[in-house]
Amino acid sequence: MKNGILFLTLSISILLNGSVFSQTAKKPDSLGLPGDNLDLYAVLDLFQKSKTIEDFEKSLNLEKTAINNLDLNLDKKVDFIKVVTKKNGDDFTFILQDAVSEKETQDVAVILVSKDKDKKVTMQIVGDPELYGKNYIVEPKPATPAATANPGYTGTDPLKAPVPVNTTTVVVESSPVVVYMYSPAYVPYVPPYHYAYYPPYFAAVTVIAVGVYHANHYNNYYHGGGYGNTTVVVNNNNYNNYNKNTRNTSNSVNHNNANGNYNGNNANRPANTSGNTGNKPANTAGNKPSANPSTSPSTRPSSSPSVSPSASPNKSSGRSGGSRSGGGRGGRK
Repeated sequence: MKNGILFLTLSISILLNGSVFSQTAKKPDSLGLPGDNLDLYAVLDLFQKSKTIEDFEKSLNLEKTAINNLDLNLDKKVDFIKVVTKKNGDDFTFILQDAVSEKETQDVAVILVSKDKDKKVTMQIVGDPELYGKNYIVEPKPATPAATANPGYTGTDPLKAPVPVNTTTVVVESSPVVVYMYSPAYVPYVPPYHYAYYPPYFAAVTVIAVGVYHANHYNNYYHGGGYGNTTVVVNNNNYNNYNKNTRNTSNSVNHNNANGNYNGNNANRPANTSGNTGNKPANTAGNKPSANPSTSPSTRPSSSPSVSPSASPNKSSGRSGGSRSGGGRGGRK
């Protein structure tokens, strides 16, 4: 009888503790903006691990990485993200672009990499204000060491005590892509792709609901201490020059934002296929990247970053076949 009561008490205690944990654990916040469908924590991590810029662009757009869930033209298909490079001395600006239509391009984010006079490298990714709000900046930060509330504890599982968020930019010279960028082997990469002309490895899979996208990546390490966000751009000259002379914005994206079309579950919205001209095989000869005149940045308030990638099987071959969690897939209309 006593053993039965003890077991019942222990079971209730475990259930209560689990309930408290589930209520207190902070879930990713939603921006209510299209940036909810592209986790910049995951993008920056992928960038650092890539061997070349072309490799980064390919991995970013592969179905199996599950990072890209962006759908700016609301056709219910994931958009292709092109990576454009601007270089000024030891300063690099990598612009992530989405060809919303045949005539409109929207910048998604920019990755800023700079080397100072002491040969120290800084790296940040800045979300475009139209997609992430103002001052949405993610950068690598030092890993937080484990701490324990009991200094005398010598076990193997110390309790991690809360620590202040550290947004200091750290040395990233050892990242494969950084080693490549500043090596004699570096060759500028110019993507030949534009609206309706994509590489054969890219398949426009069906976009999944924002809530599913967040849930799939909730426990990923991108939000567990490896990266942090700040409001400070390290290389202001580089970023300001980009904003003034290079940044592309789309009237369609601005209109959809103003009308709240990106809020909630885009996967359940009717497809908007106006302006789509159908799929064509990649043509790497003579294609020029699309561009639009620069406009002033949005002042929409920012929120804390949210999601991260998880792996799913890649059955991509050209523009069809396979599926993703939350919906089927197929070629862009």
